[in-house]
Amino acid sequence: MTELEKHYNKFCEDKRLLRRHGQVEYITSMKYIHEFLGDSKDKKIIDIGAGTGRYSVKLADEGYDVTAVELVKYNLGILKSKKSNVKAFLGNALDLSKFGSDSFDMALVFGPMYHLFEFREKVKVLNEAKRVTKKNGYILVAYCMNEYSIITYAFKKNFARQCIKEGKIDKDFHCICNVEDLYDYARLEDIDRLNKEAGLKRVKIIAADGPADYIRPVLKDMDEETFQIFINYHLSTCERAELLGASAHTLDILQKM
Repeated sequence: MTELEKHYNKFCEDKRLLRRHGQVEYITSMKYIHEFLGDSKDKKIIDIGAGTGRYSVKLADEGYDVTAVELVKYNLGILKSKKSNVKAFLGNALDLSKFGSDSFDMALVFGPMYHLFEFREKVKVLNEAKRVTKKNGYILVAYCMNEYSIITYAFKKNFARQCIKEGKIDKDFHCICNVEDLYDYARLEDIDRLNKEAGLKRVKIIAADGPADYIRPVLKDMDEETFQIFINYHLSTCERAELLGASAHTLDILQKM
């Protein structure tokens, strides 16, 4: 069993997205999924790195034709236990050869970029998602962001000196991660390089959860009306350039031309 599998055998993604800070990310992502799917339910979606199916199952319940690919058997078992109409497969984002080219109207890549550390592998994931997506279709890619990691782990948790000593942060405070770290972190220029290499056109890039992860206790204590006001604030500002790099997660919306 890999370290990644051990991690997800203990980590519940469904529960994370149900907590207030996770709800912000989920609500935001679903808003943009629906925006780029349009009004027709006659759309085919592939969820690459689907986890336990938080997005796949909901979209299938809405009437979309959804295919899910998940690397971790434990997650896939939970997804299948939900008894939805999702067509779920064990698989790897680096190799989608079981699916034909130009098969899907939309590809979701909401987990793989978190756990890949080599530039060429990340490009390969984008190229595979691009291949299986129809011309003019959309590819939505999620990233964990560098400054979020620096602020919350290096400084808030007081690991800055240790990270510098161990070579986990370079002189420009860019995270240097490898497989043992489980997660990789990106800056906007890193994402831009990947898109350029894969030949993908950006439509929008979104601060998927904005400041939500920084203020977890505040969100948790909000009454429902105030939380809805926060959601309205976030959705009205999540495309603002000044918020993108500091968000915990970004959602890059690309189009296959």
